[in-house]
Amino acid sequence: MENGGIINIELWRLVSAYVFVLLLVLIFKIRGIAREKRLMIATFRMTLQLVIAGYVLTYLFEFSSPALTLAVIVIMEGFAIYTIFKQAGVPLSGNLKKTIAISMAAGTVFCLLFFNFVVIDFEPWYDPRYFIPIAGMIIGNSMTGITLSVKELLQSFNTQRDMIEGALMLGADPKAAVKPYVNHACDSAVLPTINNMLGMGIIFLPGMMTGQILSGVSPLLAIEYQIVILLGILGSVGLSVIIFILLAYKTFFNREAQFIPEGKQ
Repeated sequence: MENGGIINIELWRLVSAYVFVLLLVLIFKIRGIAREKRLMIATFRMTLQLVIAGYVLTYLFEFSSPALTLAVIVIMEGFAIYTIFKQAGVPLSGNLKKTIAISMAAGTVFCLLFFNFVVIDFEPWYDPRYFIPIAGMIIGNSMTGITLSVKELLQSFNTQRDMIEGALMLGADPKAAVKPYVNHACDSAVLPTINNMLGMGIIFLPGMMTGQILSGVSPLLAIEYQIVILLGILGSVGLSVIIFILLAYKTFFNREAQFIPEGKQ
């Protein structure tokens, strides 16, 4: 049965897709991999969150307003920042948390506004059909990038403490002492986005493009949207990570340029 050119997925067919989750749980049990609980929780949360998002978006699309759209963006940003804190795996200093929040907000908001007002320029500017999905992709990928850079930076500073302190003793300033580890953290954070771009169109078709094609949009128009979306994601990830890196390393040094592995509180 079709709806506007799209084949409707009946409830029993939707439920049948969960067989892949059960299959993976079975494989984990056979192999002795203790991931069944995490997988089930992830599946449940994914389903619940998407169902709620579906109802919220339906309401927003019908009763759109700038206040509602901006409120959703603020909630998305807040949840992304909170997720980074949790994914770090270790307690973060207050200064580092502040740096994460600033870099997430500055990088994503700048790219989102540029994308919406320059690249696409839709009317009205707060149209949730454009604003929210684009914001979701930009914020989500930037969250992943900063999470990777946080983990890599903390790990490097912890394992390379002697090298950093040795460089400081030899006269290097903080920026020079941590430069190799900062650059590596930046590279590790941006690399997944670059790899996605390398395989795009040949190895796999992205979800947004596939969805547009299934809904009847011309493949060429879908490609145009996908190209600008990927470039927007690349810009947002790169900018957010750079802002974080440039601000974050300073939180690991006091005013006397002494290295503090746990960061300033």
